[in-house]
Amino acid sequence: MLTDSAIRAIVDAVMVAAKADETEVTIFESDSTLTRFANNEIHQNVAEQDASLLVRVAQDKRVGVASLNRADPAGARLAVERAAELARFQVENPDYAGMPGPALASAATGVAAGTLAFGPDRRAEGVRAVVSQAMAAGLTAAGAFSTEHSRVTLANSHGVLQQHESTHANLNTVVMSPTSSGFGDHTAVDVAEIDAEAIGARAVRKAVEGREPRSLEPGAYTVVLEEPAVADLLDFLSYEGFGAQAVQEGRSFMAGHLGQQVVGANVSIWDDGLAGDTLTMPFDYEGVPRQRVDLIRGGVAVGAVYDRMTAAKEYRASTGHALPAGSTFGPIPLHLHLASGAASYGDLVAGVKRGVLVTRFWYTRTVHPLTVTVTGMTRDGTFLIEDGRIVAPVRNLRFTQGYLEALRNVEAIGRDTKLVREFGGSNRVPALRIAGWNFTGGTEH
Repeated sequence: MLTDSAIRAIVDAVMVAAKADETEVTIFESDSTLTRFANNEIHQNVAEQDASLLVRVAQDKRVGVASLNRADPAGARLAVERAAELARFQVENPDYAGMPGPALASAATGVAAGTLAFGPDRRAEGVRAVVSQAMAAGLTAAGAFSTEHSRVTLANSHGVLQQHESTHANLNTVVMSPTSSGFGDHTAVDVAEIDAEAIGARAVRKAVEGREPRSLEPGAYTVVLEEPAVADLLDFLSYEGFGAQAVQEGRSFMAGHLGQQVVGANVSIWDDGLAGDTLTMPFDYEGVPRQRVDLIRGGVAVGAVYDRMTAAKEYRASTGHALPAGSTFGPIPLHLHLASGAASYGDLVAGVKRGVLVTRFWYTRTVHPLTVTVTGMTRDGTFLIEDGRIVAPVRNLRFTQGYLEALRNVEAIGRDTKLVREFGGSNRVPALRIAGWNFTGGTEH
């Protein structure tokens, strides 16, 4: 990681070099490690240190952005020069809302000392705990054990200076037989929370119980979705509907429906980047402090997330959900939570007359953004449930399903939640039992 004086030198170099109306610099730093394994043996150990700059300048509502993976004053000056040159060739953006002034962000920390000190020998021990169980069952394991220590520093010419440091760790594995596979993973700020034995046991159990799967006729089934599958639902709601830009452009399911029932009354979803049960980030990529935002409360669409540009269009304040400079996607929530219920895992399964248990989804893609209709596959543990019991493995199934419709049909919600890391953020979700999930086809495996 850069020293405080090195960071200060970069920020000063940017501000001195810039001649624009407004200037912003974001410094991204990361120390990451990875132990990758396949065929029951470690085949890769990686340790990487990286630092990059992202500079944004604005002149007469013309905005230029330049990035560079060189974190020093000379690199900072070069990034400013490139951003300024790009800004000169832009047309004025009438919606540009300017950069913010200083505001105090939460001092929430996301650093665990144990994660910082977790070396390759400890990662290898975790891999051994997984692989030994796979070998004992005559199976093959693959996966990765990773840790990351990162820091984001953001400063602008109006006096904003925000900084946040964090850690996270992840162990994931897919355990395979010739006819089945099982998945296990865990993400945490503190690597001590990762139980490699339990992750391996879960994946091995699914692979063993999934051997010789049968075919299942396509149709509408009650499903029990485990947490990785539920996280996929939230991802698509986030990308397609929870951002103010999508609402303002009329391409969100929330457009014209705020204050109305959009999913079942037992479903509540919010975003909170300060919560202790997530991968915290107390400010956004404009330097605005993050707020908790209720998105769906009791099934009713109650709000969206905003950056400065979308907030200005409605004469309101940003909620602190801007993406990094240069993004055209608009604001999105990156720390989603789905409220837990009262059901144990056994209760979720016991309530199914005939249905399907889904470990996770794979290769999911949007079919229709306004209805958040998605198509994809099941993967790494799909099982038939009959009379409240898991009775047989089934071959992977393709589905085409409206995710909003699915959340209108939630029969029961798990009482335990799990942190699932997603691209750029994380979801804290329980398992769900949902009626009428639409499977459209099967596979040969």
